[in-house]
Amino acid sequence: MTPPPYYGQQPPAAPGNDKTTLWGVLGIVFAFCCMPLAVVFSVLSLMEAKKYGKEPTLAYVGFGLAALLLVVNIIGFALGWFDFTTTTTR
Repeated sequence: MTPPPYYGQQPPAAPGNDKTTLWGVLGIVFAFCCMPLAVVFSVLSLMEAKKYGKEPTLAYVGFGLAALLLVVNIIGFALGWFDFTTTTTR
């Protein structure tokens, strides 16, 4: 239990109900499987970070991973890494 504030001091701010970290982590996780959702969650993280005055590091990481993996997928399709012409026979 914390002691009461002295005269003239402001009490410590109550923790906000911000979800900056949650949205940022979801943006990073979804960058590997669903890039549009990664961008949405990263935008939400960025907006929450600005709203509560926090660092938007996780939002930037989510944006960066989504962009990087998008470029890797485009290169992979262009070089033929993904083969959709095979059929299964019984």
